[in-house]
Amino acid sequence: MTPDEILRDKLRKIEALFAGAATPGEKAAAGAAAERIRQRLGQAAGKEKSIEMKFSIPDVWSRQLFIALCRRYGLRPYRHPRMHRQSIMLKGPKSFMEQVLWPEFQELNSALVAYLSEITEKVIREEVHRETGDAEEIDEPPKIGRQP
Repeated sequence: MTPDEILRDKLRKIEALFAGAATPGEKAAAGAAAERIRQRLGQAAGKEKSIEMKFSIPDVWSRQLFIALCRRYGLRPYRHPRMHRQSIMLKGPKSFMEQVLWPEFQELNSALVAYLSEITEKVIREEVHRETGDAEEIDEPPKIGRQP
């Protein structure tokens, strides 16, 4: 499997986990996971009042993932005028956002960040320079007029 296929498979498995699949067969059928999550959202919306929550996601890739995940489940992310781009507002049942949406986003985001980091390092190593480690730390030179 290619790294891209591995990531896609991992994302499907994460989604199946948060969909609340009860049997191994349901877990394997990750294609229906989004629908099961939308049903959970509908159930939560019927039991509790929607609230407005603010999410702050500074990383552009992570923010893009979060917005797409919200839209996938029928939620409408937005910003108020003059809000920073990293701020995302969302209305919905608090329990769904705290127990399903945010934890699923965190798992998906971890997988995506690891994948992007691996690909970025590989490209830099192959196309720019083979050493991709952090900059070395050296002692500061002594200041003029000060004793060491």
